[in-house]
Amino acid sequence: MSLTAIVGARVFDGDRILNEAAVLVLDGTVRDVVPVRDVPAHAERRVLDGGLLAPGFIDLQVNGGGGVMLNDGPSAEAMGRIAAAHRPFGTTGLLPTLITDTPEVTQAAIDAAAQAAGRMPGVLGLHLEGPHLAPARKGAHLAALMRPLTEADVDRLVEARERIGVLMVTVAVEQAPLPLIRRLADAGVIVSLGHTDAGYDAARAAMDAGARAVTHLFNAMSQLGSREPGMVGAALAAGNVFCGVIADGHHVHPESLRVALAAKRGPGRLFLVTDAMASVGWSGDSFVLGGRTVYRRGGRLTLADGTLAGADIDMASAVRYAARDLGLGTEESLRMASLYPAELIGDRRRGRLHRDAIAEMVHLDDDLRVRDVLAF
Repeated sequence: MSLTAIVGARVFDGDRILNEAAVLVLDGTVRDVVPVRDVPAHAERRVLDGGLLAPGFIDLQVNGGGGVMLNDGPSAEAMGRIAAAHRPFGTTGLLPTLITDTPEVTQAAIDAAAQAAGRMPGVLGLHLEGPHLAPARKGAHLAALMRPLTEADVDRLVEARERIGVLMVTVAVEQAPLPLIRRLADAGVIVSLGHTDAGYDAARAAMDAGARAVTHLFNAMSQLGSREPGMVGAALAAGNVFCGVIADGHHVHPESLRVALAAKRGPGRLFLVTDAMASVGWSGDSFVLGGRTVYRRGGRLTLADGTLAGADIDMASAVRYAARDLGLGTEESLRMASLYPAELIGDRRRGRLHRDAIAEMVHLDDDLRVRDVLAF
């Protein structure tokens, strides 16, 4: 394959926006980002009509897309269809996410991810959001299927991580003994805390045991209070923890997100997730989740009782919301959709455009709407 130079657009390399720059691609990888004047004469030029070229988006919480819900029938094919539905919106890598279900369905999702990860375009691994969650903070999950984490569960999850590669597991603090969190973390499982009513001290103990992430900050967890900082306070105070946020204008008040962004202790960061359901890339107005109908109305997905059931948003829309409504600007919003999730899962070939990065990019217009998704 010949060297290709992508020119004609500004380039966000993961750190900053570059003008008059070209991305050099060879054999599916980025070879370099150089000034246009330094493009080798033998390179084949692909000329873009303005706009902004950025690393492809990474979404670590995707329940469905294209009319497909992973829980309805976990298979490698379903994961591929979900990834394909998100790709037109700039997401080039995602974790298909299974919410609380039976042991049989959970095992089927593990087996499917072992087949799909790294083979189906866009499928990076698996996120198991449950069943080790707290019924008191169940959200749209089925409380009857929730249960404590056991040694046998950890054995299966450690084996799953070896088969899949990237495995993220959301657990409630009160359902996951600290030694078991440590075992998972030591085995390379990304332990995320969520759907929990735990207080600050218990949450920090779980983080000290190896939990490195928080699932959809603010939603389905104990809140920040004057005498009890709760899960939210622990997430913001712990510098080693990354926090996913649903930036859709419905799940979290924009001012709460601004406060969290200002308060978050690093090097951990807030990153964007969609928590997307079947509705992304699909025109239907309802679907079924765990035997219950989810209704799509006014940009929200809800159960019959009004409980939010995932989000009706794609990653490009979340980036625009962060840039404009939250006032973060283009560069930080793009980092929240690519670089920060890549850092959490330990993928150094995504999130930045540098030598040996995977050549998967999103071409955006000046309003941060997707023009095209480029892969080589």
